[in-house]
Amino acid sequence: MILKGWIHEIRDLGGIKFLILRNREGLHQIVLPKKKVSKDIFDMVSTLNKEDVIAIECEKRDSRAKDFEFEYLPSKIKILNKSETPLPLDPAEKVSAEMDTRLDNRFLDLRKRKIFNIFKIRSELLKYTREFLLKEDFIEIHTPKIISTASEGGTELFPVQYFEKRAYLSQSPQLYKEMMMAAGFDRVFEITWYFRAEEHNTRRHLNESTAIDLEMAFIKDEEDIMKILENLIHYTLKKLSENCKNELDEMEVKIECPELPFKRIMYDEAVKILHDRGSNIKWGDDLGTEDEKILGRYMKENNIDYYFIKKFPENKIFYIMPDGKYCRGFDLDCNGVEITSGGQRIHDHGLLVKRIQEFGLDPENFKDYLKVFRYGMPPHGGFGMGIERFLMEILKIDNIRECILFPRDRNRIKP
Repeated sequence: MILKGWIHEIRDLGGIKFLILRNREGLHQIVLPKKKVSKDIFDMVSTLNKEDVIAIECEKRDSRAKDFEFEYLPSKIKILNKSETPLPLDPAEKVSAEMDTRLDNRFLDLRKRKIFNIFKIRSELLKYTREFLLKEDFIEIHTPKIISTASEGGTELFPVQYFEKRAYLSQSPQLYKEMMMAAGFDRVFEITWYFRAEEHNTRRHLNESTAIDLEMAFIKDEEDIMKILENLIHYTLKKLSENCKNELDEMEVKIECPELPFKRIMYDEAVKILHDRGSNIKWGDDLGTEDEKILGRYMKENNIDYYFIKKFPENKIFYIMPDGKYCRGFDLDCNGVEITSGGQRIHDHGLLVKRIQEFGLDPENFKDYLKVFRYGMPPHGGFGMGIERFLMEILKIDNIRECILFPRDRNRIKP
């Protein structure tokens, strides 16, 4: 058989040498006893460096080493490419590196097994997301990422020059998803990109991020959406725990499947809990980062990881259906971190125009969007779930930059 990959480690014990080879399947131990391999191969190992790319013709056999199920006895080693030395960082993690060094040399950072595993699990997460939603009769769509005006009020936009016009990178596919409801698609989802020019510089914010965005029509209220969301999360976590055991073991992470249904708490109840714990939040305020953390600790004390917050004040966002002084929006938090926001949307044209004006926006800028509400829009709603934040929580990762291949934040636009 032939093994190909990078040299992860070299050990020379005199009468026997070891090569640890790394590829996408993991680490492989190559044993070179002086008496059982040719002199050329034995001596060649001394010329190799960490991260050289090699191909090895070898015999597979059971291993006596506790860390490897199998080992390989080589008959031929071919150097495919040499690596320069010294390395900017050590993929074997014998020497630690700062986050900026890691991100400046991201291709090397991604060779680390634990980092590689994040993206293997991320890929599986999206596979099971699609699997669940397709079973639930959703249609996958792709919407424009260059837009003419804001998708949502209040969030800063990245401007782009679009020929002779000013355009923007999309904050979310929200308005296009709603157009699909008017088109009769009924149930749609998109694995999408968010571009948000907010000047955050925290461990849980990115300016370019990804999300699972979903919309569904002919709903009774926001609970119809919440049920899809909690079942989606339960399904994906169950599948990951069953099918990513090796990756999770290497990361020393155990995924627990939350019980259904998830806990629901009203905004008023959340405010009371926060007041009782020293927060200065006022009724009508959105929950800030510290408030979310406080609430997360309270939930953890009651053995609750995933919980919905619903019945927010009616000023949450312009397209969410008002309900008296409240609205039919919700957040889904996990351990004190918001991972999803959603709700029932307004489907009445007149009410939507009124709400746009109340939020200080110009209906003229939403002319194409508003048009679809004039010709028969069914009751509908949906959500957007941040993929990186979700991964942070399920894999116990401290920094969101670990969860996207090439992060974009306030200070980083390369590589």
